[in-house]
Amino acid sequence: MLILVFISVSLRFYQEYTSSKAAMKLSEFVRCPVKVQRCAGRVVQTELIVQVDQRDIVPGDIVIFEPGDLFPGDVRLLSSKHLAVSQSSLTGESWITEKTADAKENQTTPLLELKNICFMGTNVVSGSGMGLVVSTGCKTYMSTMFSSIGKQKPPDGFNDGIRCISFVLISVMLVVMAIIILTDYLKSNDVSESVLFGLSVACALTPNMLPLIVNTSLAKGALAMARDRCIVKSLAVIRDMGSMDILCIDKTGTLTMNHAIIVNYLDSWGSPQEKVLRFAFLNSYFKTDQKYPLDDAILAYVFTNGYRFQPSKWSKIDEIPFDFIRRRVSVILETESNASQGRNSQTHDRFMITKGALEEVMRVCSFIDSVDEGEIDTFSSEDYQRILNMGEELSNRGLRIIGVAIKRLQMQGSHPNMANEEITESDMVFLGVITFFDPPKDSAKQALWRLAEKGVKAKVLTGDSLSLAVRICEELGIRTTNVTTGPELELLNQDVFHETVKSATVLARLTPTQKLRVVQSLQTVGGHVVGFLGDGVNDSLAIDAANVGISVDSGASVAKDLADIILLEKDLNVLVAGVENGRLTYGNTMKYIKMSVVANIGSVLSLLIATLLLEFEPLTPRQLLTQTFLYSVGQIAIPWDKMEEDYVKTPQKWSEKSLPIFILWNGPVCTLCDLVNLFFLWCYYRDYNLFDVQFFQSAWFIEGLLMQTLIFHLIRTEKIPFIQEISSWPVICSTVVISAIGIAIPFTQVGEIMGLTNLPFSYFGFLVVLFLGYFTVGQVVKRIYILIYRQWL
Repeated sequence: MLILVFISVSLRFYQEYTSSKAAMKLSEFVRCPVKVQRCAGRVVQTELIVQVDQRDIVPGDIVIFEPGDLFPGDVRLLSSKHLAVSQSSLTGESWITEKTADAKENQTTPLLELKNICFMGTNVVSGSGMGLVVSTGCKTYMSTMFSSIGKQKPPDGFNDGIRCISFVLISVMLVVMAIIILTDYLKSNDVSESVLFGLSVACALTPNMLPLIVNTSLAKGALAMARDRCIVKSLAVIRDMGSMDILCIDKTGTLTMNHAIIVNYLDSWGSPQEKVLRFAFLNSYFKTDQKYPLDDAILAYVFTNGYRFQPSKWSKIDEIPFDFIRRRVSVILETESNASQGRNSQTHDRFMITKGALEEVMRVCSFIDSVDEGEIDTFSSEDYQRILNMGEELSNRGLRIIGVAIKRLQMQGSHPNMANEEITESDMVFLGVITFFDPPKDSAKQALWRLAEKGVKAKVLTGDSLSLAVRICEELGIRTTNVTTGPELELLNQDVFHETVKSATVLARLTPTQKLRVVQSLQTVGGHVVGFLGDGVNDSLAIDAANVGISVDSGASVAKDLADIILLEKDLNVLVAGVENGRLTYGNTMKYIKMSVVANIGSVLSLLIATLLLEFEPLTPRQLLTQTFLYSVGQIAIPWDKMEEDYVKTPQKWSEKSLPIFILWNGPVCTLCDLVNLFFLWCYYRDYNLFDVQFFQSAWFIEGLLMQTLIFHLIRTEKIPFIQEISSWPVICSTVVISAIGIAIPFTQVGEIMGLTNLPFSYFGFLVVLFLGYFTVGQVVKRIYILIYRQWL
């Protein structure tokens, strides 16, 4: 028993240690050097700009940041220039936020909306600046999100169930052992022999292989997921994946591709117009300021769809870069042919092309392009309202919108290449809008459909807008009849909150704390086993609280640290395989638990009855321990068994009542089989003068070993064993080998040492009839049990 426990513990330790080590290596690839202004010199101090690792930053440091830099702590801006920051790691919003050092905020401004504060975990998208580090480590805003981490894990039903059944077995063991010791002592008057026999019975009642079977099954599932490029940090989560019935998913980068594509380019009346795309392309092509994802989307769309806008015929004169006050970018271009006509050209050959936020672009427009009439009309209030309504309608469909405008510039021939500062963005001609969409992943719809087939419902929990989340879910086939938002949830009382969370499939504009509350509500009130897939800091609370926390290797460090599973690829199909492995693991574990408990209790009760009826011990301690060891070794193959297709289609959960009821139904069948064997030996062979202590113990040894070896095939399937359903070849081989060894032992010198003797062939004929009867009665009991309780394993 000690050897088996040692192997089991060593296997689990090795698997979890190697998984944790692999997860730690992922963080080693992240290096975040930070530019810091430091003083050097003992006599005359000089300010130097040096690079240090973000872990070495302390409050009071002055950091300098550029596009792509991560903030190493909470920073108060001292200066900024066109600074744009992504706070998606904290808020879940995929769009960028303006930050400026000159902003003056009051106490009523929400923390994450402060313009002059940049938070740890966020990063610079564009612009530059300098700031004073005011807090680091546990004193940052990010750390306040994690005060409850490690305290929210729900109770594990499987472990609680194992603990409960263990107490039951211990109670039965103590009672049976006391009766057997007392009965054997009254017959033999040998205290030591009686105690040894009682301890052997207790050992036979113990499911010795439970730790090894469970950990081997879990390790096998972890290796299968590793082949699908998953790192499993906690083996127990494999089993939880088999029980998972709700998967909460963060939208951005998980369901979507996390980059924009052009949906359409429309004029002011909502009709497709290539002219709008052409001037938007020229703006994105020639701008030299920070390229944004929308610029990449425009360029990719034009190049991949074969448009010939001939940017080589244009030359750039000047640029007015994007900033978060104007919320637009303008470039001044000149056609190549006109540029070569000379200094004194008086033609209107120069254009200002502007694109940006729709309202900000319309703000600088005085005219509108009338495509149908081929003229330029005055931009009226009716036009303004019509375009706003069109923009609102497009936004409600989950699309991102930018406006495009142009202005023809007239040069007076003084300096063709100068940047004329008097040219401003005014009196422009509105051309139309371009709409963008972050498309869902090709594999996401199929994966969600496969998960739904297996009884796993998907809920989308996102910080993005409701309209965008609904649009994505409609594309993926997720029901959007019940949706809600974080601000709406805050207004609900506890009971209504739980009902809303239960019915909603899309929950948008959620804060990290609200995501945590949603997960806990589903667990505690709904009684669900919940998985959460996310990659941002804002997902970390929910990842930690979920039964199955899942992140990706490109996610935030804290999300990866708290996750149970790390996906090396953002593919939901991997989770489908994980669910199947989890249910296979859970099924094989339940096979062993039910089989071992039923067989052990049945056999021990048989030993108790035989001890009371006979004048001698049914088996010596040596024989009983050898029998226990043999069938325990044979059970090592159970993790490699297969499961029926119907079993892996539904979530599997531990039921506290199912195992005791299962024992009460199936345990007596084993005891009945043993008692039939007992009476056959007593009634048949006593007349032939073969019945003695060695003969009975040899027959009982073989029958008990064969029954406990073959019972697995009856328990493992709802169908008729060996006829409708056959176990995997490792289990078949194990059964044949252990049975052959058990039958051969009485005929060998080992059997002589153990006190066993040869048996007549007639007894083996009886065993064939006995086990045919056992399987017949067992199958009848099985069908009645399934008919009443609607389940088996």
